[in-house]
Amino acid sequence: MEFGVFNSLYLPKHLRERNGEQAEHLRLMDELEYTIAADRNGFKYTWATEHHFLDEYSHLSANESFLGYLAAKTERMHLGTGIFNITPPVNHPARIAERVAMLDHLSKGRFELGMGRGSSTLEQRGFGIEDPEETRNMFDEVVYQFKDMWGSTDYSYNGKYFSMPPRNVLPKPYTKPHPPLWVAAGSPGTFKKAAQMGIGILCFTMGTPESLKPLIETYKTEIEKCDNPAGAYINNNIMVTSQMLCLEDGQKARDIACNMTSGYQNSLVFRYLDTFPKPAGAPVWPDLIPEPTPAEMEARIAAGHVIVGTPEECDKATQGYADAGADQLVFGMLSTTMPVEIAIEAVETYGKHVIPKYDTDPVVSTVRQREAWLTRQRRQT
Repeated sequence: MEFGVFNSLYLPKHLRERNGEQAEHLRLMDELEYTIAADRNGFKYTWATEHHFLDEYSHLSANESFLGYLAAKTERMHLGTGIFNITPPVNHPARIAERVAMLDHLSKGRFELGMGRGSSTLEQRGFGIEDPEETRNMFDEVVYQFKDMWGSTDYSYNGKYFSMPPRNVLPKPYTKPHPPLWVAAGSPGTFKKAAQMGIGILCFTMGTPESLKPLIETYKTEIEKCDNPAGAYINNNIMVTSQMLCLEDGQKARDIACNMTSGYQNSLVFRYLDTFPKPAGAPVWPDLIPEPTPAEMEARIAAGHVIVGTPEECDKATQGYADAGADQLVFGMLSTTMPVEIAIEAVETYGKHVIPKYDTDPVVSTVRQREAWLTRQRRQT
């Protein structure tokens, strides 16, 4: 199992009240600082989201700029979009292809394309999309076009949602034939659909590792049957986003975890991401999901449902995701108000004590799969 961090530029009112007019800038710098620390400590990925107009929840609207900066500041980790919104009213598909290739060059082959169709009607309608269901058809039309844009010098297309006269989309990717493809999944149907398309899953869940098991099993079964991949090769991968606070001082980790606005952030998820399935009984904004009590946090740690506590306790919880079949585990640590110094201490502690047990291959899984495909291609010719 591989590991990463997740960037969303969460800026709740708590940080605005503390840092005033500089709050947004300071938060952006924190995201960069802890991601660079993760690169130094064995984390293979960072995933940067794309959201628009979602006050407090996410101010990271230009993730291509964010990742371009990180391409120069990191050495090993792969840089992924979690996501690029590929619906044509938000981002023209040719512009997506151009940005992907540019980031692939700037990172010297460390870029990976996570895609999606947007999960908030507030965002979709801001770009003129009135029917959220229509974004499914937009995604399906666009996703198969990228490999042709990258592989042709005379690409053209005449579709329902976008059209282009013959053009050479430039630059071409540094990675041959192109970077790995992923899609964000918020519902069970997307797991099956992604497998049929032969692309990796970016899974965002608030459930337990055990609750993911049937979804992962569906994906792993279906992807073996994939005969029409969206990319030139299949990316058989499931990434799961969770939370982590691994410290040598387990009590310190518990105290911070109960007071870092995780309930408030989860409330914003259900406020804005209204196309996601909503659990029964979840509060309706402005009512809030309460922050965990010390007793509740202790119970979650004991059950292995949260990766919080000492390295030994975090190892136990991590094993649950490995047992469920996840290929990659990613932590959105600054989707809370934990101080950046604590986030850095946690990635250092987790990187030292936990990651080496699970990630023993220096080669990134997507690279391994792509190279296997290239080897087969060479043998066939």
